[in-house]
Amino acid sequence: MNSKPVDSVGNEPATSGLVGGGESDARRPVVVAVDGSAGSGRALEWALAAARLRGARLRIAHVRSYRTPLVDGPFTALLERPESDPVLDHVRGLLDGRADLPELEFVTVDGGPRYELPRLGDDAGLLVLGSRGRGGFTGLLLGSNGLACSREAACPVVVVRPAPDASPEPGRRRRAAEDDPAVADGPRVVLGLAAPAPDDATIAFAFAEAARRGARLQVIAAYPWPVLSSTAAGDFVMSAVADAETEKEYGGLAGGLLAPFRERYPDVPVDVSVPSGDAAGHLVDASRSADLVVVGRHRRRLAPGRMLGSVTNAVLLHAGCPVAVVPQVA
Repeated sequence: MNSKPVDSVGNEPATSGLVGGGESDARRPVVVAVDGSAGSGRALEWALAAARLRGARLRIAHVRSYRTPLVDGPFTALLERPESDPVLDHVRGLLDGRADLPELEFVTVDGGPRYELPRLGDDAGLLVLGSRGRGGFTGLLLGSNGLACSREAACPVVVVRPAPDASPEPGRRRRAAEDDPAVADGPRVVLGLAAPAPDDATIAFAFAEAARRGARLQVIAAYPWPVLSSTAAGDFVMSAVADAETEKEYGGLAGGLLAPFRERYPDVPVDVSVPSGDAAGHLVDASRSADLVVVGRHRRRLAPGRMLGSVTNAVLLHAGCPVAVVPQVA
């Protein structure tokens, strides 16, 4: 192994040697959560490649559930915490002798995964996990931990979903169906752009990921359909004119939002589509031949706490490739 792993066993992630708040997201550690499941193995491979692309260290973390709440009392320890962590020991064995590894750091955290996993992203540039851990049953689309991290983590979260042709290496060339000329050959990042409610953090993340991978950026700015117009009688009817005007308006909004990022990343080829209908459906369709789908996390509205929008939630459940959920900057 050509890296120098760092070990930490305790209730908090190790933070020694971390740079302060001035460190860019690209240089902050990539964190991957492992639990010994097949899903976490896919996440580990994806995170290794992501750390190499960023030139960042990889923090491999395991949350051990050695505590459980009593029915009407405080948390109590079920077992004494062992000094070793078999899950991380297994990962060390898998990585031993592999070439081109990033700097590695191993961290064990004791507590409830639902609460501890999102906290792993507090000082990270990226948090990566599988779509379903060891507790998930066959056919489960997305585990509760994946939803919790996507909703609550302070950094972008990538959920690595299983797919028959999925590659852990970002930027692997995939070919879409031969009868689909809209899909370009080669690595591709898909961005779901909410044109009326833009989020610069999500756009910036998508451009940066496409640049790292030498990928084409496919931007989907869908608008609701059907577009209705009111009549003199007070009825609402479908209108082809209104539909065309809405498509033009969304296209103009998308072009204006993307312009500064195109200037910043002139080498990233960009395709923009403004389809009508369900945004989630368009993104899921595009994900089947993409390397990564990037969506934003909705701002907090009336309900307390952080929330996932319906489009983001649907993409997490049904995408055919890894999905990145980007929190908005406060």
